[in-house]
Amino acid sequence: MKMSNMTTSDRVAASREAKSLILALNEVYKRTKDSKLMDIMKLLTAKKQKIEKRLKGTPVV
Repeated sequence: MKMSNMTTSDRVAASREAKSLILALNEVYKRTKDSKLMDIMKLLTAKKQKIEKRLKGTPVV
């Protein structure tokens, strides 16, 4: 789903889902130290931050 078509409730759900995915990946990363997992977590975090900026009403640059 594109961010531009998301409702506020969709954004909240996406942000929560991203947070749970990041935390789950972090647990696996602690055991494996796989750099690919770190890259995925960074991408998810960046996407989550964009969603949260939109939720807070801050213009996305």
